[in-house]
Amino acid sequence: MSELVRRSVAQEQQQQKIETRTAVERIAGFTIVATAVTVLAVLGAAALFAQGQDKDKYSLISPGGIAFSDFRGYEDWAVASSARTDEILKVIVANPTMITAYKAGVPGNGQPFPDGSMIVKLQWKPKKSTEAPFVVDVPDVFSQAFVMEKDSKRFPKSGGWGYAVFNYDAVSDQFTADPKSLSDCGNACHTAVKAKDYIFHPYEKR
Repeated sequence: MSELVRRSVAQEQQQQKIETRTAVERIAGFTIVATAVTVLAVLGAAALFAQGQDKDKYSLISPGGIAFSDFRGYEDWAVASSARTDEILKVIVANPTMITAYKAGVPGNGQPFPDGSMIVKLQWKPKKSTEAPFVVDVPDVFSQAFVMEKDSKRFPKSGGWGYAVFNYDAVSDQFTADPKSLSDCGNACHTAVKAKDYIFHPYEKR
């Protein structure tokens, strides 16, 4: 074989190696891009699902016109108090406006809570703990969010407070506006503590 032919064969083999390497790199690049797109799609779908859950909850409006969206973010509000009956364990959280008023001495100082104050009473069915070395009730099944918001212009007939109940179903993981919340223990019950601006639960300082 002549020198010229050997060079031609060698060049052709080198060119084939370059083309093969380029093809492999392209496939690898496509794979990385496809994987990244898939991951982003999954994350995006998860985010949309979470937003959808919040949207479903916060789209609810009570028969009395109280929107659940007014209380958006209540999951992160400070605990103001707690209570329990024989059937219900309750944790009361309040928005920053109401917490500030509590710390200033309202309603014990005779002043009312300012407009914009909001409170959510989170209610569970309790159960006896099977793990604690002592007798104690702990939350079992979440059942309701009882809400109150202060707006003197919207609710002049009830001391400036609006009331509503949103029921929670653990099986479907969905909230619904309680159709009886107008006749539920709203302002009719709270008139007993009118002198405390209709609030039963004192602020539990910690």
